[in-house]
Amino acid sequence: MSTGTAPSLTQNVAPLAAGAHVTGIGWLKGTAAFGLGDGGVLLAKDGESHRVEAHPDAGVLVAASDGERFVTGGDDGRVAVTGSDGSTKTLAETKGAWIDSLAVNAGGAFAYGVGKRVIARDDKGREKTLEVPSAARGLAFAPKGYRLAISHYNGATLWFPNVEAKPESLEWKGSHLDITWSPDARFVVTSMQENALHGWRLIPDKGHMRMSGYPSKTRSFSWSSDGKWLATSGAEAAIIWPFESKEGPMGKAPRECGVRPAKVSRVAFHPNTLVLAVGYEDGCILLIRLNDASELLVRPAVKDSGITAMAWDKGGKRLAFGCEDGQAGILTLP
Repeated sequence: MSTGTAPSLTQNVAPLAAGAHVTGIGWLKGTAAFGLGDGGVLLAKDGESHRVEAHPDAGVLVAASDGERFVTGGDDGRVAVTGSDGSTKTLAETKGAWIDSLAVNAGGAFAYGVGKRVIARDDKGREKTLEVPSAARGLAFAPKGYRLAISHYNGATLWFPNVEAKPESLEWKGSHLDITWSPDARFVVTSMQENALHGWRLIPDKGHMRMSGYPSKTRSFSWSSDGKWLATSGAEAAIIWPFESKEGPMGKAPRECGVRPAKVSRVAFHPNTLVLAVGYEDGCILLIRLNDASELLVRPAVKDSGITAMAWDKGGKRLAFGCEDGQAGILTLP
């Protein structure tokens, strides 16, 4: 189905003028927080918005949220946290560095990378540092417990910051970019410089999973709430890998949903149902129901307004999105 014939939800979108490239989005209960390339954080709630200068005279490079905090890393070397009340403060600072990898967990911890060093701070403020073999590119906390996955050149490292045990190495040649855990913690998957994904089965055998065939790099992935599907960007459709078996997707073909003449730039699974939000480089957004591949149009293509960030709220009633040209919006489901 093309976007010209898809039923439309465009009338349910409240547009926002973020004013700068949107680099990350999080929800602080009922407030949407947009991290911006000019250093600001835009807070939007109930049709009103308020800008916070989280990184003055700098830019937000990366953002993460646990529902209570919107944590941002900037090219000013700072990790900042912004609350729904508009307060903002510095959590950590490393002068002369860019903070472009960041993770938070629901227990109050956060971690960030500075070159080869990864710094993790738990909910009690205890800080630990690990040096990995090359620059840390992606960070992700395990779904449960205080354990961190770090992607870098030639593989990934799994680290318990508060345990003296040696970190676990997951090896595979090449440059690994972003990293994610499956919701059941059975799999760790990275995106790679070589237009592919690589995964490791942590249970039971440390087996490798190679997922290739992308025409460009994957820089966005999202797990379904049941953990059985991993949606990815990087092609002219959302590529969705099956992970329901203990073998992962090996020997199985992925599903392709939302085929259009534009590359998918962001994907975000609904938190409760098998509905995927798919954002494209041409600015279009579709909602796709996996059961029957039916599509709903959220935003038509807009010139020079590619989708750069998307996030559902906790209940799955609203989808916030942001674009490269500073446009943004919030879809409220009917």
